[in-house]
Amino acid sequence: MDKPITYSDAGVDIDKADQLVQTIKKIAQKTRVPGVMGEIGGFGGLFSLNTASMESPVLVSSTDGVGTKLKIAFLMDKHDTVGIDLVAMCVNDIIVQGAKPLFFLDYLATGKIEGEKLTQIIGGVGTGCLEARCALIGGETAEMPGFYAEGEYDLAGFAVGLVDNNKIVDGSEIQVGHQMIGIASSGLHSNGYSLVRKICFDVLKMDVHTHVPDLGRTLGEELLTPTRIYSETVQHLIRGLPIRGLAHITGGGIVNNVLRIIPKACGIALHRGSWETPPIFKFLQEAGRVTDDEMLRVFNNGIGMVTVVPEDAAQDIVARLLAMKEKAWVIGEITERESGDDTRFRWM
Repeated sequence: MDKPITYSDAGVDIDKADQLVQTIKKIAQKTRVPGVMGEIGGFGGLFSLNTASMESPVLVSSTDGVGTKLKIAFLMDKHDTVGIDLVAMCVNDIIVQGAKPLFFLDYLATGKIEGEKLTQIIGGVGTGCLEARCALIGGETAEMPGFYAEGEYDLAGFAVGLVDNNKIVDGSEIQVGHQMIGIASSGLHSNGYSLVRKICFDVLKMDVHTHVPDLGRTLGEELLTPTRIYSETVQHLIRGLPIRGLAHITGGGIVNNVLRIIPKACGIALHRGSWETPPIFKFLQEAGRVTDDEMLRVFNNGIGMVTVVPEDAAQDIVARLLAMKEKAWVIGEITERESGDDTRFRWM
């Protein structure tokens, strides 16, 4: 063989990667917050912590992905919202411990760098960071030919936040009689999509362009609704209000995620019909003949965040949430765990 073999011959285009970095720099610049040092392109992202107002600062971190919701983006060839999902899934996990998000990093892996598509994806990450008020300070775009199917990619994200040790929300002060306030989700968020795809594509033989009258739009449009980012809402709540616990409602649904934060001696009771359930959940349950227990275990069912508060503060906090243009309801209460009760959950 006379011609030298290059990295490009192997399917990796360094020039395209360099061009993408320049685009990402512009997106990241818009997300800058106090503390960011330097810019995208260094070996590591730099962030200077301001802890002057804290007695004992604690870093809180989380990593997550978007899961098989990405399959819907592939089918729709619409990639500008999954980056919002990525930020939401990570940031919502750190704010429930009282942390203020500081910065975010992303990992994007694909078989071939397609500039426009990847710009849409990172643009969504930037939008999510702006909504969460944290900075995009670094990441990795990996071009791995032969590893992913044509046109497909995967995403992972990493969020870091800061909280004073004496202000960590850990559920340790939750007591029997405390009330659970549910804050509305925007729909499915980013969980349960393997079951969604099974029902919609395998059982119903639909495609993403099918218009669903009950939803008022196409199936794909509904399924790509971005995950809510609750950062600003939670920051307002923990500033002076008696928030005893917070749970991000992801995989495992309302019950399992709330059980993660309450004392072992406690259980929960949910009030039937106490909140609005978006039409997508009824549609999926009826179409797939999914049981109530399975729905509750897999999906958020219209509640994206739960806060646990003293009973005498519940109505005031609901009013505060409504004033912030959130939909919120008292959806249940903390109960005493009955002897031998392994489920720790009941309906009221």
